[in-house]
Amino acid sequence: MKLFLLDMFCALTISVIDLAFPFISRMCMYKLLPEGAFKTFFIVMLIMLFAYVIRSIFSFIIGFYGHRFGILVETDMRKAVFSHIQSLGFDFFDNVRLGQLLSRLTTDLFDITELAHHGPEDIFISFVTIMGAIIIMFMIQWKLAIIIAIMIPLFLFVVWKLRINFMKASKKLKATTALINADFESNLSGIRTAKAFANEDTELHKFDKANVNYRNAKYDLHRAMAIFNATMEFCLSMLPLVVIAFGGFLIMRNELSLVDLVTFSLYITTFVTPVRRLATTAELFSTGIAGLDRFAEIMNTNSNLVDAKDAKDLTNVKGNIDIINVSFAYGNANVGADTIRTTTATTSPSVGEDIIRPTDVNAPFVGADIIRPTEKIIFTNSKTKQILKNISLKINAGETVALVGASGGGKTTLAQLILRFYDVNSGKILIDGQDVRKVTQESIHKNIGVVQQDVFLFPTTIYDNIKYGKVDASREEVLEASKRAEVYDDIMHMENGFDTNVGDRGVRLSGGQKQRISIARIFLKNPKILILDEATSALDGITEVKIQKTFDELSKGRTTIIIAHRLSTIKNADRIVIIENGEIKDIGKYNELIEKSSLFAKLVASQEI
Repeated sequence: MKLFLLDMFCALTISVIDLAFPFISRMCMYKLLPEGAFKTFFIVMLIMLFAYVIRSIFSFIIGFYGHRFGILVETDMRKAVFSHIQSLGFDFFDNVRLGQLLSRLTTDLFDITELAHHGPEDIFISFVTIMGAIIIMFMIQWKLAIIIAIMIPLFLFVVWKLRINFMKASKKLKATTALINADFESNLSGIRTAKAFANEDTELHKFDKANVNYRNAKYDLHRAMAIFNATMEFCLSMLPLVVIAFGGFLIMRNELSLVDLVTFSLYITTFVTPVRRLATTAELFSTGIAGLDRFAEIMNTNSNLVDAKDAKDLTNVKGNIDIINVSFAYGNANVGADTIRTTTATTSPSVGEDIIRPTDVNAPFVGADIIRPTEKIIFTNSKTKQILKNISLKINAGETVALVGASGGGKTTLAQLILRFYDVNSGKILIDGQDVRKVTQESIHKNIGVVQQDVFLFPTTIYDNIKYGKVDASREEVLEASKRAEVYDDIMHMENGFDTNVGDRGVRLSGGQKQRISIARIFLKNPKILILDEATSALDGITEVKIQKTFDELSKGRTTIIIAHRLSTIKNADRIVIIENGEIKDIGKYNELIEKSSLFAKLVASQEI
């Protein structure tokens, strides 16, 4: 606020100085020069010189501290956006591309910053200068002043109408920019796959298509900008022409002096700057409001997963898990199957859902982008496939339970429901007797450790990646966790040890090393419940055996849920649960199931071939 008020004060002072020069010039030409008051004349000129020095200093303050104000606004908004994005559920990220979110966090907020800084300042300066000049001109010659007073609103109205087309073109460009950012991010992320399949030309073709769309959107923007600027220049050129023409007519009738005509011309020159400011502000307004709309879209996107008002932290966890009559279907949270729901959409629909697109031809191109909150989209889930069907299972504290079955059966989905990444459609899941919907999500995630097949490592050091499991851990704790995960020796053989940078997504490490670093994170986190989601399926047999020993160590004293395709890794599980087509088919120990379950026997036989 202090920076904002300072900016406005400097803007007011600059406007007053700009208004004073023509008025003082008129006084000099009427009185000081004709009366020979040359000393007073030069004193007045020195005062004006001092005023223009002050004006330059205040212009610097506006340029530097005004932009600093805008940067602070941008920083706060970016933090708000990122914080809000973190609060959104997995269903949001299922339906949006990361490159588009990056656009929301960068270019959109920059445009808002420029509007936040220049908008109030330019409008304030322009208003004070134009109104002050018109008042002074009315004091000099009201007839000529009336002509100017009529023309200025007409010009501003024309500029404002042109701004609408400008804004539409700007919104379209922003949406297209977000799309090309998403394509660029996707292409770069998959560059190794593209090279492996020699599909560089295919990727280039896909990118070129997005690039052409971006080019065309820029064409539209610059066409609107060119029309806007050409019209504005015509309006600005008309002002001095009208002043000279009508002023000359008044001189012929002895109703205006030559000095007053010169003064009017000076004020018209003074007009040009604020009118240009308003035109620039119209451009900033177009891009800034487009960015602000997209900012509002994100901030108005609400998570389907929110903590209950009376939610409590999950504390003193023992590890008992009760899954009671749970059914679930993606894209149908909290809504029964075979229903149609009309909603104010904030994200793109899931793949497979029918879409009725908005009929507004001027709406920005969205693609996979966030849909504006004011647009009504109808999602139909009449053929939604149930992933889980009335599942019930009790897992005791400290027990190791394996979930097996064909891909797509619902094993990973069940684990994600326990973590409350999604909410059940019906039934409930209890941890130590507490419904996961009645406790805070943060406390659930703190007490459950997850090791997945696709390990994500941040592009920083090994030390930082392990410490991510417990951000306040000491170095000794990190080293101990790496030893327990049996990755300490590998790390010490690396050139920079724990300070080795793992590269993007851990590309500089082997699959086994990445997996063991993720296990070290879990040792450091020390949760009471552990979920191993196909954690060894991407590893070779020798590495799998090494890591299996680590998992056995990790599982001690914890409730452990293992999702596995390799049945050799679950021979020592307390119980094995067979899930097929979203239903539990059988439960038992390894040897028991081989004898009594033909389905499990087939699974084992298929892996022994």
